[in-house]
Amino acid sequence: MSLVGRKLHFLVQVTLLSVSTVSSHYSFSPSSSNSTQSSSTFSSEWRSARATYYAAADPRDAVGGACGYGDLVKSGYGLATVGLSEVLFERGQICGACFELRCVEDLRWCIPGTSIILTATNFCAPNYGFTAEGGGHCNPPNRHFVLPIEAFEKIAIWKAGNMPVQYRRIKCRKEGGIRFTVSGSSIFISVLISNVAGAGDIAAVKVKGSRTGWLPMGQNWGQNWHINADLKNQPLSFEVTSSNGVTVTSYNVAPKNWNYGQTFEGKQFDS
Repeated sequence: MSLVGRKLHFLVQVTLLSVSTVSSHYSFSPSSSNSTQSSSTFSSEWRSARATYYAAADPRDAVGGACGYGDLVKSGYGLATVGLSEVLFERGQICGACFELRCVEDLRWCIPGTSIILTATNFCAPNYGFTAEGGGHCNPPNRHFVLPIEAFEKIAIWKAGNMPVQYRRIKCRKEGGIRFTVSGSSIFISVLISNVAGAGDIAAVKVKGSRTGWLPMGQNWGQNWHINADLKNQPLSFEVTSSNGVTVTSYNVAPKNWNYGQTFEGKQFDS
């Protein structure tokens, strides 16, 4: 049973995304409009925060959290995921970023010499019925991480409860290319972008059909990006820019006969 209990409220969104099979358009060679990847996003400096856990059987897991990734196991994230407090979540911009956490200070509960790498997939909403010091774990200005219990127990004994930790932002390492899950209807197109290496989070996306130029997409919520454009019966290319300014372009990722509900795989950022 979660130690966070009723104090933790995840932001739940309903998406149009459908479960689909990843098409075999693989390309593992990184391609970037910038010759070098900025290191300013990442830090070797450890910062202080706290962490709690929730039961993996919690039905909230089924929706994949506030970043819109859907079933986290099927989408490849598994249980190495984390929900972030408001101070860290950045209104969803941070979705997909990777953090390394380690237990500190409380030697009764910490597992010495261990750390865990997690991908940001969810939001831990503030609970203003409590003060930040008196139970509102995710209230500003708290820097708080909420982990599945399986992840929590890799760095600490579950009895630790609201545990002091240190964290740092690191590069994401992913297998395969960036995934583009296309949903929508008529001229409304929504694309969930997942499995992003490097910075992990995305700052801008463009899409191009064979009969269009590059069209900027708007960020809907989490890592769901949308556009109103007639792109049916055209192969689709995507230009993805990460939060540290690196751009990867995947040409003709989706074939001419693509359909809503399909997932396609493109190129990947360096990791």
